[in-house]
Amino acid sequence: MSLLADLTTGAVEDAESRRAQRPLAEVERIAEERSPALDATEFLARTETIRVIAEVKRASPSRGDLAAIPDPSHQASLYESGGAAAISVLTEGRRFKGSLADLTAVKERVGVPVLRKDFVATPYQVAEARAAGADMVLLIVAALERRQLAELFGLIVEMGMTPLVEAHTADEVSIAADLGAPIIGVNARDLSDFSLDRELFARLASGIPEGTIRVAESAVSTPDDVVRYRRDGADAVLIGEALVTGDPVRSLRSFISATEGI
Repeated sequence: MSLLADLTTGAVEDAESRRAQRPLAEVERIAEERSPALDATEFLARTETIRVIAEVKRASPSRGDLAAIPDPSHQASLYESGGAAAISVLTEGRRFKGSLADLTAVKERVGVPVLRKDFVATPYQVAEARAAGADMVLLIVAALERRQLAELFGLIVEMGMTPLVEAHTADEVSIAADLGAPIIGVNARDLSDFSLDRELFARLASGIPEGTIRVAESAVSTPDDVVRYRRDGADAVLIGEALVTGDPVRSLRSFISATEGI
């Protein structure tokens, strides 16, 4: 089993454990009582400088522990003050040490869209994302069958959220485009083995339709990395490790200002 398959299986098992404690009908009721989700496309549309989705990330399978982040809402508020256009919250608990409680805390603190970043493969996970306050939900093409991907995509839209569809190959970009995904991300990190391909976005960006928001994910450590992605056509970048291991406000401002005029 690939690492991606293992992570997805674990995330679904954990969701089923939560479902045993809180049935789908109850979660859907809570979701319906939430204020409407923010339109993430309005926050991530291309501007004179690159948009940043800043990630609350305690750990990863490739790097282990990164930062304790005892108060994810405070971390997110620093991101917002540094100019982040959206906040990504890792809610997977086994390898990334996140939770839905983190997402709810962040949502209550910031005024920008919040992404549930997890290995979503069931309608229950979509419903609990909205119930927790998510404005966006990540769908990973490589982790899902076509029918499953389309079902979850439709449910996310039906619940008023925005899908961020993640691709790792040209075929997966085509699948995301065929769905009509408003935001397509290209992750430089291959989630089957966590290897890194820093040129992947440049190779795949041309396959993303005009009018779709193009997000470059992973492989960002310096402003030069952000500049490279911008020149390759990125409207936004998703950054995690570089922000949780340093000064997030200073880092964000340097990443964003580096792309002025590009």
